[in-house]
Amino acid sequence: MCDVQSLLQVKNLTVHYGQRAVLSDLTLQCRRGEILGVMGPNGAGKSTLLQAVLGLVRRTRGRVLLGGELIARGNRRIAYVPQRDQVDLDFPVTALEVVAMGLFPRLGMLRPPRRRDYHRARMRLEQVGLGDRADSRLGQLSGGQQQRVFLARALAQGAELFLLDEPLSAVDADSEQLMLWALRDLRERGCGVLLVGHDFGVVRHLCDRVLLLNRRRIACGTPAEVLSPRTVAAAYGGRRVSG
Repeated sequence: MCDVQSLLQVKNLTVHYGQRAVLSDLTLQCRRGEILGVMGPNGAGKSTLLQAVLGLVRRTRGRVLLGGELIARGNRRIAYVPQRDQVDLDFPVTALEVVAMGLFPRLGMLRPPRRRDYHRARMRLEQVGLGDRADSRLGQLSGGQQQRVFLARALAQGAELFLLDEPLSAVDADSEQLMLWALRDLRERGCGVLLVGHDFGVVRHLCDRVLLLNRRRIACGTPAEVLSPRTVAAAYGGRRVSG
């Protein structure tokens, strides 16, 4: 039976790249109004997990459900913020135009945004503290500001589930604080958030639960339960991890 509070369910997910399993028999759930942190070493399959949920990579086996229903590729109820290095930052587009792209799943690709749509996009920019940079080219913004633009685009989509791949990586303190406020607001609104991160301090204070991953599920529970030296060492191969 499906947990009525469960928004996302991943059941026995396995993903191969060639002959190599990058995720193996992974089961997890993300509840409504929950921020679930995803942590693990490089190559642990964290980004692959988000892409498999979206259907961007082929699942060898397993099921992914949103609200108890199988997820179709391009589901507008899911918003995705990839790592910044996966985005063409030289593309000639303004911050406002990037955020307006988050409206396309509702508008349809053939209908251009109207004045009221750009107004909604501008409100999302203001939410992340960039209302005064709406007309700036994306490539002219700092790394932290670019990350805030991508988060604003996800917010504009009006999704229920947010998949965020290291959104706080290498951002300035002001950007981090504004983004943390936005993520807490999503939780209060009953959205679900999968947050891939590497900062143990941020994850401890922000996330309701944490998934430790290294191609398979190592542990999942509250930060106090999961981020113990012994469990972290099991996920990171015994390497010393700071934070």
